[in-house]
Amino acid sequence: MALWVWLTPIASAQTIRPYIDRAMNQISEFYLDNGMHFIVMEQHQAPIISFLTYVDVGGVDEPEGQTGVAHYLEHLAFKGTRRIGTRNYAAEKETFAQLDQLFDQLQATHDDAQRQQLLVEFAAVQRVADRYVLQNQYGQIVQQAGGVGLNATTSADATRYFYSFPANKLELWMSLESERFLEPVFREFYQEKEVILEERRLRTENSPSGQLFEAFLATTFQEHPYRRPVIGYRDDIQNLRRIDVERFFAEYYTPEKMTMVLVGDVDPKQVQRLAQVYFGRYPKGQGKATAIAPEPPPTEPRSITLELASQPLYIEAYPCPALRDPTYLQYEMLAQILSGGRTSRLYRALVLEQKTALNVQAYVGFPGNKYPNRFLIYGAPAPGHTTAALAAGIAKELQALQADPIRADELARVKTQLRMELLQNLTSNEGMAKLLADYAVKGEGWQQLFNRLEAIEQITPADIQQVAQSLRPQQRTVAQIQTRL
Repeated sequence: MALWVWLTPIASAQTIRPYIDRAMNQISEFYLDNGMHFIVMEQHQAPIISFLTYVDVGGVDEPEGQTGVAHYLEHLAFKGTRRIGTRNYAAEKETFAQLDQLFDQLQATHDDAQRQQLLVEFAAVQRVADRYVLQNQYGQIVQQAGGVGLNATTSADATRYFYSFPANKLELWMSLESERFLEPVFREFYQEKEVILEERRLRTENSPSGQLFEAFLATTFQEHPYRRPVIGYRDDIQNLRRIDVERFFAEYYTPEKMTMVLVGDVDPKQVQRLAQVYFGRYPKGQGKATAIAPEPPPTEPRSITLELASQPLYIEAYPCPALRDPTYLQYEMLAQILSGGRTSRLYRALVLEQKTALNVQAYVGFPGNKYPNRFLIYGAPAPGHTTAALAAGIAKELQALQADPIRADELARVKTQLRMELLQNLTSNEGMAKLLADYAVKGEGWQQLFNRLEAIEQITPADIQQVAQSLRPQQRTVAQIQTRL
């Protein structure tokens, strides 16, 4: 079938159902005896396979006082193994113990002279350790074999590792990926600490929007770990030790917490055979289950204002259910109605007509959607306008949706947009790998992704009105930047 047929904007649920059914028939899954889950989707249009390792651990799972450890671990997972990334692992390992001991002494001392001496010793040992390192050897192996897109992300909910290979490199991926999580070596630990601290400086401490979102999360969540930044607090990052990362890895990077998704020109039977050889080596274990108390619903409005030498910015947010909840899709549709393109309500009213906003966007599932989260509206006032004017414009549009059901043609437009989004995802190996993992782990199974087609069709104007009415002022959190003169 030609791609334009997939993307035609007049496609109805009935006309695209065959494409959805065909996609579902291309998916298979299996579990190894150790609990590791594999999802395989055959897409034979090009000789490429996209790989995703999804680890069911994120910022919410971190111990108090060790925020950022999941993200730190993600960085270190690219540093190699006992065979990759080193000239002499036995000798290199000895320097790790020396560096860790000196770091502990530096953390304990309050004597300036002793501290300076320890820093000199630390630098000397670090230079010795550096001589054993073959920097970025893991990445070089991937690149030399034709791999592209090698990267990873850490979120509040999960950690994802991904890249794509030519189809004939399936076994190489099995070998590399299984080895780096079977026997990882967290080398260059202290250099990476400085990299992460600099990342925090750039994205949060020196970024007005970064400061605003960190303050917002700490205000809107009182108990749930969604309140903490995924990158971690500065003091926690500085104090993290190698043993903290190793313990976190041992507790959470266990087979039953790992989902491997392969999408592309692949034979499921070959995947299962090779998976048993390479990933079947992982010992069966039960990963740590994080006990997370639910966030109490807000009973009164919350707000925080930052005065910064920056353009004004505005956030308002309301409670939103988790991905697994049947009403989550309705919140997605509400976000689309509010800000999905130039014909959406907020964009048309505030950006095009009233010109009170430079931009305005509604999001669902912030900062994650494994647990109940926030429905968020974010925007920047246009020059000469205030955050109060932006807030008033948003309130007017929300009140209109709460007072009257949306028109049938407006709802039909949004349904078409969501159907087309689902079809477009089918054309992306990388995008499908991510979505299959998300729905498999955080939803009701990967099938929920495709069942959205029927769920979209069943949503009525009354459903949208009811969801809009759930955005109650007494449960609203407002965070904003006022320009400091």
